[in-house]
Amino acid sequence: MVTSRWTAAPAQAASLRRRGAVLERAILDAALEQLSTVGWNGLTMEGVAARAQTGKAAVYRRWPSKEDLVADALKAGLPSLTEAPDLGSVRDDLLELCRQVREAMYSQPGFALRSVLHECDVAQAERFQSLIVGGVIEPTKHLLREIVHRGIEREEVRPDAANSYVFDVIPAMMMYRSKVCASEWSERDLEEMIDQLMVPLLRRAGADPRAAGA
Repeated sequence: MVTSRWTAAPAQAASLRRRGAVLERAILDAALEQLSTVGWNGLTMEGVAARAQTGKAAVYRRWPSKEDLVADALKAGLPSLTEAPDLGSVRDDLLELCRQVREAMYSQPGFALRSVLHECDVAQAERFQSLIVGGVIEPTKHLLREIVHRGIEREEVRPDAANSYVFDVIPAMMMYRSKVCASEWSERDLEEMIDQLMVPLLRRAGADPRAAGA
């Protein structure tokens, strides 16, 4: 059978129309979608290429392995945690930060990342674990430091609360509940964690119990 140049495959035609960053974004989006539907074990470079409407060679030129492609897709897709909330009280700031962390964890990239960690072997999981640390945990701790130090300046928070154990609490609790208990964080759950754990933990000795939430 002879195929003329006028009957090129739609995927090849689409690939010719999109180049550079536009094509790369389409491939990364396709990888996230594949992870969400078929998981790590079901994802193939061919499947990603088909979903992105491009050729397999275009994918391999940019990412030599599935691991490289998925790592970049997850890094590009995770919501950024770059600005600490400043709503007037430590309690409200912490609650809003927890909402932002929840959004990152339950976004499509966050869901895909958890799926990858559950399906990968140990060596692969270590690589993707670093994405959780670098993309969610460390940014959260950085913003917690800012909120706590601001609370100390306002005299809402005891001075010795700015320590690594305090900064670990929210990321550890949220990851534990999500990964080990396989349960989601409702708005009520977040409020209870802040009101029953974080506010008492940060409160200055002898302070009005309502002060951190004023």
